[in-house]
Amino acid sequence: MRTVIIGGVAGGATAGARLRRLDGEREIVLLERGPHISFANCGLPYYIGGTIRAEDALLLQTPGSFATRYRVDVRVNSPVTAIDPDARLVWVEPLDGSGRYALPYDDLLLATGAEPVRPPLPGIDSERVFTLRNVPDANQIKHFLKTYRPRTAVIAGGGFIGLEMAENLQRAGLTVTVVELAPQLLAPLDFEMAAEVAAYLQRQGVAVLTGEGLKAITPTQNGLALSLSHRTLSADMLLLSVGVRPESSLARAAGIETNGRGYVLVDEHMRTSRPGIYAVGDMVEVVDFVTRRPTAAALAGPANRQGRVAADNMAGYDSTYTGAQGSAILKIFDMTVAVTGINEKLARAAGIDYDQATISAPNHATYYPGAQNLTLKVLWERGTGRLLGGQVVGYEGVDKRADVLATAIRLGGSVTDLTHLELCYAPPFGSAKDPVNVVGYVAENVLTGKVKQLAWHQVDTLPRDGSMTLLDVRTPEERARGSIPGFSLHIPLDELPHRLSLIPRGKPVVVHCHSGLRSYLACRTLSMQGYDCYNLSGGYRLYRIAQAATHPRQEAPLP
Repeated sequence: MRTVIIGGVAGGATAGARLRRLDGEREIVLLERGPHISFANCGLPYYIGGTIRAEDALLLQTPGSFATRYRVDVRVNSPVTAIDPDARLVWVEPLDGSGRYALPYDDLLLATGAEPVRPPLPGIDSERVFTLRNVPDANQIKHFLKTYRPRTAVIAGGGFIGLEMAENLQRAGLTVTVVELAPQLLAPLDFEMAAEVAAYLQRQGVAVLTGEGLKAITPTQNGLALSLSHRTLSADMLLLSVGVRPESSLARAAGIETNGRGYVLVDEHMRTSRPGIYAVGDMVEVVDFVTRRPTAAALAGPANRQGRVAADNMAGYDSTYTGAQGSAILKIFDMTVAVTGINEKLARAAGIDYDQATISAPNHATYYPGAQNLTLKVLWERGTGRLLGGQVVGYEGVDKRADVLATAIRLGGSVTDLTHLELCYAPPFGSAKDPVNVVGYVAENVLTGKVKQLAWHQVDTLPRDGSMTLLDVRTPEERARGSIPGFSLHIPLDELPHRLSLIPRGKPVVVHCHSGLRSYLACRTLSMQGYDCYNLSGGYRLYRIAQAATHPRQEAPLP
């Protein structure tokens, strides 16, 4: 019995190791077109930036160590040029020139991954234009940095890799500009959460241009002239990070079914449309765990699990992949950004009637030194309360809150279940009421009708004709630093019970504070007095951040 695996890294290497643990007699052949079968591609930006100093640190398994430990016939630098599903053969053409040969298989696993998109633009083939997928790509960039000493870099694409590279190129001494065609960075986040990330990047000295697409690349005597949608930039180098596409040409040529974007179609057992052929990783279409709609997940965690599922089924066990959840995390300088489940855009696309809550809360007890606020947003399904997604932006402690939300989603929890979680607490690590509990309390108040709320993007649609009372309950010092247009009535929270006569009865009242907590308290006071009250979710802070991103100020021309 022979299993052939095409491609290593997360999906292919995991499948090979798992299959050996389940079947000690099977012949396993792993074919990799490059020199490495298992490397930490998530660590490539930090290798370029110098945090990871040695290339060897990226190599999780060498071909030799993998072959020895798992008794797998590893053949690197061995591209597969064709698959014959009827004859159950793959055709291999080694790069050493030893000659093309046919390799029979009983089971075949495709793990060829995805490749960076290189749009067909003028000048795209310049030696100053780079993509980042593997160790040779990283070494090429490192060689360019060392040899040519570039001073400026433009990154086309504001996704996870693009922003990690923004940090690491700046740490390498370059002035960095991030250009993103969409109105925001980081598509998995909602707009206001992404706006907080963009504002932080700019404070770190990274220029951010949204709504700007790359149109043309013109090599100049000393660099590149980059034509964007609304301006031209100059740069010494350009990194393309505008997305990936599946490397499925082998599969398509073999008659394996794919979708319109080229992703290989698989069932829950990771089986393709051709008998005996499985596929995993960045090249496959899977099911979104939350929406049950088709999706693709270019993430290491799902690829590892899919490889394990495929190996189980090849070994005769009944194992299924239950869907991708999109849990991901990003470090940008000292900031951490994490997401799990779906955002508002995906909820609307899936036709889900949802609601949301956003809080700003300290990552641990404020009386213990070093507390920093994090912003936490959750989405839930109206009616059922089913938890749909979570987003966290902050510094220390972001990862563990996102992991708690990811676990709750995977276990089918409701947003009110968050109020019951007994999480670890000591002053250096959290609070007696953890931010995860607090956002659950907020959602519970909404679901049970104790408070009604508005989102930041609804504020500018509120009438300013006196038909509503727009109330600011912050302190005078806070209000002096900025206010929302139209919120002309100002009554600090502690004065509210004594100044209710200033608030007209029979009109809705919209209340805001800095973060949403004091305005919630104000809403409870007003509601118990018979007022129809609405709380601004996330408060003035979130509104100001989102508005600044919606209407960016004009800046001086960038280099």
